[in-house]
Amino acid sequence: MLTPAWQGDDRPHAVVIGSGFGGLAAAVRLGARGYRVTVLERLDAPGGRAYVYRQDGFTFDAGPTVITAPFLFEELWQLCGRRLADDVALRPVSPFYRVRFDDGTVFDYSGDAAAMRAEVARIAPDDVAGYERFLEASREIYAVGFEQLGDQPFDRFADMAAALPQLLRLQGYRSVYGLACRHVRHEKLRVLLTFQSLLVGGNPFQTTSVYCLIAHLERRFGVHFAMGGTGRLVQGLVGLLEGQGARVRCNSTVEEILTEGGAACGVRLASGERIAADVVVSNADAAFTYGRLLGRVPRRRWTDARLRRARYSMSLFVWYFGTRRQYPDVAHHSILLGPRYRGLLDDIFVKQHLADDFSLYLHRPTATDPALAPPGCDAFYVLAPVPHLDSGTDWRERAEPYRRAIADRLAATVLPGLHAQIATSRMLTPQDFQDRLLSVKGAAFSFAPHLTQSAWFRPHNRSEEVRNLYLVGAGTHPGAGLPGVLTSAKVLDRLVPHAEALRRGQTDPQDMPHGHRAHRPA
Repeated sequence: MLTPAWQGDDRPHAVVIGSGFGGLAAAVRLGARGYRVTVLERLDAPGGRAYVYRQDGFTFDAGPTVITAPFLFEELWQLCGRRLADDVALRPVSPFYRVRFDDGTVFDYSGDAAAMRAEVARIAPDDVAGYERFLEASREIYAVGFEQLGDQPFDRFADMAAALPQLLRLQGYRSVYGLACRHVRHEKLRVLLTFQSLLVGGNPFQTTSVYCLIAHLERRFGVHFAMGGTGRLVQGLVGLLEGQGARVRCNSTVEEILTEGGAACGVRLASGERIAADVVVSNADAAFTYGRLLGRVPRRRWTDARLRRARYSMSLFVWYFGTRRQYPDVAHHSILLGPRYRGLLDDIFVKQHLADDFSLYLHRPTATDPALAPPGCDAFYVLAPVPHLDSGTDWRERAEPYRRAIADRLAATVLPGLHAQIATSRMLTPQDFQDRLLSVKGAAFSFAPHLTQSAWFRPHNRSEEVRNLYLVGAGTHPGAGLPGVLTSAKVLDRLVPHAEALRRGQTDPQDMPHGHRAHRPA
């Protein structure tokens, strides 16, 4: 028997599965529109991929570390009548990334237009004009792909058909790498203009060039870090929810989305408890939502066969470690490229083979916030893109040798003497992405962002399978990365009816007594 979550409160009830950034943002938006909200999280603390590890005096953000589009967070605070700055201090990071090529060449990638032109001229003097043309293309793609289409639902094919002419004009059929090649010739510059798609799980040789908008997004709004770590943003969002009267329940694993008459009506927990809901929002992995949480429901589009045929993003190997000394010459964000670019990406995405070489993202948050480590120490995490679990890699056997190989590489390049300086250590493997975070195949970013798996072709924010079920997060539109998952929650404003309208029996989200349209930056 389904029982109401809160006795004596007759507001429509929304259940949000998962407390990643997409789920927390969706919960805030639903609370602002009159729902009583319950967020269910299977881990012992909120955050999902943005979980926080604390050990031996060090603080490690488990997942997202690159904060762009801070206005998307500011909107959530504004919906609650508050200011982001009152709860979270964001600090700009410069350079955005320090990129080190295998031959030792270093490039500081920043938002300073003059400095960037000088850096480009230093390594590719004949490509400065082409670089400027690429930036203009990125600006145009941003104006359409992010500002016009990012928060559109795309749950009707007509929406896709209407957008196609603009996407074709902007050459969205090209890959990220293909678009860069149209503008610049130097191979190092091509790498510099395309590696960002890896930060959202995409192979730059396969990902739609729409993701070139990241270059303009970063240049326009900068790259930021939350003092105290990304987990402070999670804490801030939980505080907003508590201020709205919402509940965030940890150690609460959802086993099934319950349906009645073709509509979601609640959830069943692993404990056997059933919670009734008027609206269910899943921030779980989209493939897991359909394949497992709706596993008993006949599905027309996202069938088990289609989920097996879908192409999934790569996974990640992440090593978190603290050092007994500081490395002041290491930037906040570093990209350490290996000897191969295309060949390594082919191994990861196409051949699904764990190669002996690697390219690395090194995060040193103590460059901006020393309080994340004991005095005189540094906190790090290093991330290597690796194949998802279809590679057949046994990470129980491979994790430690792979970690040692990465440590050797770091010691030989930017962290001399590293082995003797390690004070604390832990790892996250593709197996953990599957077992701990319930990501199908251990894919770190859900469905790969190919053109044929984007917009209308991606799992819709309003479920195609059952009514009253909505999806947010990396596996739905518009995709992975903090701007993507926050925008997926924003899409719900156009799809989920206002609580008062639902109470009156109206299901059109436009039927709102006071509809929200959060500001878009000038």
